[in-house]
Order: sequence, then structure tokens, then C-alpha cells
Amino acid sequence: MSTGNRPANTPAISCQNVWQVFGPGAETALTDALARSGDDPGAAEQELRDKGLIPAVQDANFEVHEGELFVIMGLSGSGKSTLIRCISHLLHATGGEIRIDGENIVEASKARLIELRRKKLGMVFQHFGLFPHMTVLDNVAYPLRVQGKKKADRHAKAREVIELVGLEGREHHYPRELSGGQRQRVGIARSLVADCSVWFLDEPFSALDPLIRRQLQDEFLQIQDKLKTTIVFITHDINEALKLADRIAIMRDGKIVQIGTPADIVLNPVDDYVREFSKDVAKGQHAHVVSVMRTEGDLSHGPDDPGLLQGMTLDAALARCMDLYEPVPVRDAGGQVVGVVNPADLAAALQVETP
Repeated sequence: MSTGNRPANTPAISCQNVWQVFGPGAETALTDALARSGDDPGAAEQELRDKGLIPAVQDANFEVHEGELFVIMGLSGSGKSTLIRCISHLLHATGGEIRIDGENIVEASKARLIELRRKKLGMVFQHFGLFPHMTVLDNVAYPLRVQGKKKADRHAKAREVIELVGLEGREHHYPRELSGGQRQRVGIARSLVADCSVWFLDEPFSALDPLIRRQLQDEFLQIQDKLKTTIVFITHDINEALKLADRIAIMRDGKIVQIGTPADIVLNPVDDYVREFSKDVAKGQHAHVVSVMRTEGDLSHGPDDPGLLQGMTLDAALARCMDLYEPVPVRDAGGQVVGVVNPADLAAALQVETP
């Protein structure tokens, strides 16, 4: 996807010290609280709560790289949906800086925000707000209509994504004639039809039955692999997060408590809250050899070479060297040795932690 005029090495999305506080006089109260606390987020939070305000997002800091699928997850009330609404500027952040392709959208005019949403930002949420007087085909094609595309072109593109989400044959149905899950699929299709460079998705698959949900996740990954779009995706489902994400941010009570790859989250949880999310996860299916191999120090290895690749899952790697005891080489996709791993370390990484 095009990066426009964004300078090289500039993150696609950058959030610095982002706060969203609800209540009267929130912006002034936040400024005063941060000043009195010496920019201590914890002290500022307490002062805001003492005033009866609700700090729904507190001092959020992270970057999303171009083409990255960045998942934000947490329990209900953790602040994840509020945060994505701040990033997409559906909510005006109470404090902090949010940049998309280097542009500070907190300071953007209303006209500029409209332009960004038409040409750069795609948004899809759990409740899609379909147009009841439009057919499935016209609902899906609507973003292209806003972009000024010809009717034949927008309908052709809309039919492609309608087929992709399994609604072929229902192009001329109205939303009232569809089930709840089908209406959600129309919304998903509408989000896929526009050629945007940044997508914001808030639990788009949550109301679908498990089989359709898995199918749409697979299709979603295929689309992402083709388009390399930058995505911020909200979910409360750890398995969905691990399947889709390049990196995951876990939120609790308005704060980001850990950011890491799926392997980081399942192998190295920072506290009991994160550990509880991943306790029932099959670690060997989500963590990869690269997360446990050694790339520095003593890289000598025994004579056995079971053909481990750094991108292999721990389960697959362990199956290849169950009967081996000495360190073995790990290779990249080109066949070059990039590290070594001890079979015992593979097994240890899969052990269930006990408090």
C-alpha cells in the first residue's frame, strides 16, 4: 500500500502519552493532574478518580509499523475500544499525541479528517450501522461511491468481496432480510472494499459462529498478506489475537500492561493478568523456534541436524528432535545457520507455569 508523503522509517501509527478521560472539565483536570504529579501517570490517575472523572485510557504509548497487524486485547472495560476510537479520531483524545503517517490527527481539521476517512482510513466495528434502504451490494459499494468511482466499477469490486465473505446470492437483499451474522459480514465486506492504507477493526468477528469466524480469520490473513495494510484490530479472544497478530498489546483498567509478539505473550507473560489470558493456550502451536534459540555465545552443536527452521513452531521442532540431547543448528529460509537450540529448551518452553 502507498505510504503517501510519509518520511522513511516513520511509523504508520504513533501514540505518545495518550489519555482519554470522561467527565466535565476533563482536559483541564488532566493537565493539572499531570503537572502536580510530575507526569506520574499513576498519581494523575488517582487525582482524576478523586474528582469523579473516569480515565478510560491512561498514558498509552506504542507504535505500529507499516503493514503490521497490531492487536489490542483485554477484558470488557479494559479501554481497548476507547483507545481505537481515539486513534481513529472518533473520540478526541483528552491528552497526548496520535500520528498517522507522521501527521498529528489530534490537530487535524474536520475537513482533513473527512478526507483521511475517505482515502486512507478504513473502519469497521462490531455494530456496523448498515443503510437499511440499500441492498447488500450498494452497502458494500458505498465507500467506493464516496470516492467517486463509477457504478460499474464499484459494483464489480463489491461483488468480489461479497463472495469473499460468503454472501454471494444475497447481493440484492436488504439488511432486514439478513441474520445478525450476515449483517456483520456485510460490514466486514464494506471495510474490505476500499483501498485504504490503515484499517481499524473493533471485534469484527465476535458475533459470528465459530466455523464462519475461523474462515473469515483465514481470509482476513490472506487479504492482509496480499495488501500489506496497516491494521489495528481489537479482540477479547486470546486465540484470535495469537492467530492474527504480528504483535499484541494487552490492556487492563485503561493501561497497556504488555506489548509483544504472540510468542512473547504466551512464553513470557509479565504478570498474572497476562498469564491468565494464555494459561489454556497450546504454547507449542503459537511460539516459534526463534523465540528460544541462541544466536550469541557458544553456537557449537552436535553432529545431528534435524532440519530446524527459525519459523517452525515449538511443537514441530520438538517432534523432529525428541530423541536428541545435544544442541542442534537452526537455519533461516535460505539454509544459513542462524543459531542453535537445545532440545531440552524446546521442551522447557512448553511447560505449564504454576503460580
